[in-house]
Amino acid sequence: MTDVPLFEGLVLGIETSCDETSAALVEGRRVRSNVVSSQASLHEKWGGVVPEAAARSHVESILPVVEEALERAAASLGEISGLAVTNRPGLIGGLSVGLTAAKGFAYALGRPFVGVHHLEGHLMSVLAETEGFRADVTFPHLALIVSGGHTEIVLVHESGRYELIGQTLDDAAGEAFDKSARLLGLGYPGGRAIEQAALEGDPKRYPLPRALPGDPFNFSFSGLKTAVLRLVEREGNQLKVADAAASAQEAIVGVLTAKFLAAAEETESRCLSLVGGVAANEALRSRLQDGCYRRGLAFICPPPDLCTDNAAMIALAGSRRLASGERDDWNLDALSLANLTDP
Repeated sequence: MTDVPLFEGLVLGIETSCDETSAALVEGRRVRSNVVSSQASLHEKWGGVVPEAAARSHVESILPVVEEALERAAASLGEISGLAVTNRPGLIGGLSVGLTAAKGFAYALGRPFVGVHHLEGHLMSVLAETEGFRADVTFPHLALIVSGGHTEIVLVHESGRYELIGQTLDDAAGEAFDKSARLLGLGYPGGRAIEQAALEGDPKRYPLPRALPGDPFNFSFSGLKTAVLRLVEREGNQLKVADAAASAQEAIVGVLTAKFLAAAEETESRCLSLVGGVAANEALRSRLQDGCYRRGLAFICPPPDLCTDNAAMIALAGSRRLASGERDDWNLDALSLANLTDP
């Protein structure tokens, strides 16, 4: 059963690590509000996130997003007991906007604040209680973090203590989705575009590589991107885009599922969680859920709005840190790179 001590009172979470400006209010495990302002339409014309444009958009959005989060939670600034903000890893410009805002609120309100590792936020998203979602999370459990910038298998011994079991050696699964979508002319964001196109496709039409077959827990997706490029060049106008999308999705989902379940067997884990933006992919969710069911394993995956970058997960991770007595000071920096297992 879930037994994670959380901070008493209302925690304001802020997330600005990439191209979503998000603010949330969490009380215990209950998510009272979770507002996300997406920049997808802004970056669509470039086919990917432009850091300078993302930072400017965060500056414009951060205060309105916080105000909306307070309004949806029917709360005032004075009711906030603590703050949590993503300060690592991510795009440094975006992180700096969120961190500056959090420090400003903390100073004005006289409340404690903590910086949160973005991936710890994803790991703690399974603690959320929202309408229609509440999970009995057991520790230890095995987590698969899959997003645009990360693909990692993590053994969560307890909240705050993590062991890296496997990771991508080059590109993340989300990057493979995005690049494949661009090559197939399917637009941005790539993961959603590939998933939609794949619904009408044959995943067996185009054999695509599964890298590192001899490495049980690590991933590699750079070769898949190259294979999709070669496929597009070879087939030309004869390319069946839906089939290519289905084949690419199958190559990604298949290797993620196989290695994650193998890691569960190796670590003797009885509870598995799937988190991160790519966890919103229905094919991956269904494949893992079915695999866990057939093995008698518990499977937890938050709803899609808690899989993509959001501040509720940051507030939950920060609430645990605040409850344990952790506090950060005004010297806290934003870091573009940081390992999950670093102190």
